[in-house]
Amino acid sequence: MKILIVGGTGDTGQWFTRFYKNYGWDVTVWGANAREDIAQQLGVPFAKDLDKEIALSDVVMISVPIDITPKIIAEIAPKMSRGSLLMDITSLKRGAVEAMQQHAPVGVEILGTHPMFGPTIPDLYGQIIILVPVQGRSEHWLPIIRDLYEQQGAQIEITSAQEHDRMMAVVQGLTHFAYISIGAAMAELDFDVPRSRRFMSPVYEIMLDFVGRILAQNPYLYAMIQMNPEVGTVHQVYTKVCRDMTDSINSGDVQSFVEMIKRAAVHFGDTQAAQGRSDKLINAKIEEFQELINSIGRERGLKHQYSGVTHLGIIKKVTPLTVTIERSGKEVELKIENISLLPEVELEAWKEQNLDHSIRDISVIIPCGANPETFQKIISQTESVVSTRIIDIYDGLENDDVSVTFRITIIGDKNANKVHQEVNDLLSGTGCVLR
Repeated sequence: MKILIVGGTGDTGQWFTRFYKNYGWDVTVWGANAREDIAQQLGVPFAKDLDKEIALSDVVMISVPIDITPKIIAEIAPKMSRGSLLMDITSLKRGAVEAMQQHAPVGVEILGTHPMFGPTIPDLYGQIIILVPVQGRSEHWLPIIRDLYEQQGAQIEITSAQEHDRMMAVVQGLTHFAYISIGAAMAELDFDVPRSRRFMSPVYEIMLDFVGRILAQNPYLYAMIQMNPEVGTVHQVYTKVCRDMTDSINSGDVQSFVEMIKRAAVHFGDTQAAQGRSDKLINAKIEEFQELINSIGRERGLKHQYSGVTHLGIIKKVTPLTVTIERSGKEVELKIENISLLPEVELEAWKEQNLDHSIRDISVIIPCGANPETFQKIISQTESVVSTRIIDIYDGLENDDVSVTFRITIIGDKNANKVHQEVNDLLSGTGCVLR
């Protein structure tokens, strides 16, 4: 399959470029910023002749800002070939789907899509993707795209453009509006957010991180999401509820305030399950912090979530906000919010891939009739040995003895002499004679 991603040099476009490339698709990208360097980093061609690439592509994906999506669709769609698919991945569906219906020629299928995740996730497993097919214009490509995403662990939801936008008015519109308003109120209050972390509860910390997450991203994207025509009613209701709550508090009407909470709880439904899920989130943060505390004095690996750099060393100090790690006499202080603690298995895998390892050759005479590969497997189970190879077998010795030379690779941060001696002792203990 050949896919052209218009906007493929943006963050979301880059994510889908890597995704389709990893699963064998022939990917070409184009972006108005002409960032050919990004295409080169992704290992895909940049479409210098955009019209030609449009005509040659089986699928054209539109990954551009919401406000220009209909305009780009109007420019791209008429140039597509019969039997191809035009799809978008924007957060609002009605305008995009209507533009595709209007401008895509007969014989070109269309599919509205909305991935409910950002470009920082590692894969599709457990993620939701909303698909908006159009009757009579999605029959061939809908099962292909759906199967591809489902095979990689995504949960697919099929809906109409109208229902999608109504749902997004709350799922995204109300949620973002509330978080942004909290951040804006803190700014108006000149509230000391960093200092407040010294007084925070787990719930406040999680809420604060979500507010910061929204504020850290492209403000124009969030502005466009608020322009959803369905959001207007949501805003009116939300601000009315805020005024009603304020009036209850200002008048000292405790019962009125309590009744608001009770009505909301009844409408919400299974609040017990919600409490359980949020407890898991809170406990996960507490458990990771506790594991950092328990790791003081031990070697651990800390992966920076944004740079991707793994810091290897001895944990020296842990505070509610930072962790200090030491390697080769040098200390590095990292913000806990920016790092994840590598499990032991992942840490060992990282060491194998990134450290400079030592190589040693060990020659032994193995017991008569023994299989050299058996000893190779035994050596490979030794801690700190990355790999073991048989590099020589010589059977010209007296008494029909067989000499075998093993080449072992010892993980880079271990004492190679000590590990070498451990392997010698292991082989001697199994009946081999060192040469």
